[in-house]
Amino acid sequence: MTSAPVAPPRPAARLSPLLRLLILTQLAFNIGFFAVLPFLSAHLGQSVGMAGWLVGFALGLRTFSQQGLFVVGGALSDRYGIRPVVLAGCVLRIAGFAWLGYAERTAAVIGAVLLIGFAAALFSPAVESEVARQAVVHEEAGGQRTRVLALFTVAGQAGAFVGPLLGALLLAVDFRAVCLAGAGIFVLVLAGHAWMLPQRIPGRQRVRLKGGWGTLIRNRRFLALCCAYGAYLLAYNQLYLALPDEVERATGSQSALAWLFALSSLLVVTAQLPVTRWVGSRLSLRRSMVAGLLLIGTGFAVVAVSRPADWTGTAGLVPSAGFVVLLTFGQMLVAPVARAWVPDLAEEGRLGLYTGALSSVSGLIVLLGSSVTGSLLDGGLPAALPWLLLAAVPVVAVGLVPRR
Repeated sequence: MTSAPVAPPRPAARLSPLLRLLILTQLAFNIGFFAVLPFLSAHLGQSVGMAGWLVGFALGLRTFSQQGLFVVGGALSDRYGIRPVVLAGCVLRIAGFAWLGYAERTAAVIGAVLLIGFAAALFSPAVESEVARQAVVHEEAGGQRTRVLALFTVAGQAGAFVGPLLGALLLAVDFRAVCLAGAGIFVLVLAGHAWMLPQRIPGRQRVRLKGGWGTLIRNRRFLALCCAYGAYLLAYNQLYLALPDEVERATGSQSALAWLFALSSLLVVTAQLPVTRWVGSRLSLRRSMVAGLLLIGTGFAVVAVSRPADWTGTAGLVPSAGFVVLLTFGQMLVAPVARAWVPDLAEEGRLGLYTGALSSVSGLIVLLGSSVTGSLLDGGLPAALPWLLLAAVPVVAVGLVPRR
């Protein structure tokens, strides 16, 4: 008896030229942005002479004009296509960086940072929504949807790693050189997209601006995903809020933070794709997101359990390192999956709106939650309690993750 012939394995789908362009776009965006951002607060305080509260206000305005208005950029990309929205965002970012380099008064600084933030509110949701849509096309051709989003994440993280190095080199000249270099990178991005980004992308519909908001607000499964993703972002934001407090308690300074941030970036760049490949063949989108949230909760619990021992010095950094590792692996599971899930929940033709809403709603959750977190850390509570409460946030969010 002869056995039936075994079909050869299906070759892995290759990334389309458009996907490769969009992933490289994310790399370039973050190199240009992070060449400037890490040095902005020191420049505003020392060179411009702004008071501390005013520096914080200016940086908050940048975040609001970017994250809070993502939903606007997403809706515009649904209406007009991604090409004009991306090109307009690049022009505004070039103008904003150039303006910031020459701004010497508070009003000029605020105008520049608002322009910089709104530029990202245009081009980022346009690019992210098209990457998500192309990831579905890639999956239909035999690839993995989450692998595309993982590549996008790695490109962004690599840009966030390279950008500050470039900025630090140029800071030896002055801050204006840093800003002009950032603007120059976006000039290259603008030129490249004007040349290579298609006028019309097959399969992408254009819809009216009106009509999508009501359906979005009634989409309970999507809003549940936004809340779960917002809980993840609130937890991730503790890299900048709770972790510095813990590192300073353990070592007496925050100098070790740079190494912990570098550890996080290195893990994403080196491990994101293998993790996504391994998880993608074993877990559904929902189970992957649940596993990521539980890992993040475990990271907070590691610090909470160690706090009563009150370790200091190198030993005191071990729980913080464990927290960073678990948080970063949780990020690797949650972030690509959440973006990959949006096309399944979005209304036809409104992927940009829904992609922007994911960032805007979760950003609002982070804004409100960070105020509560700050109160917890400064409230004189028992040492382990704030970390236990923070551990509960992603664990509770597991119940919000939609069922497919």
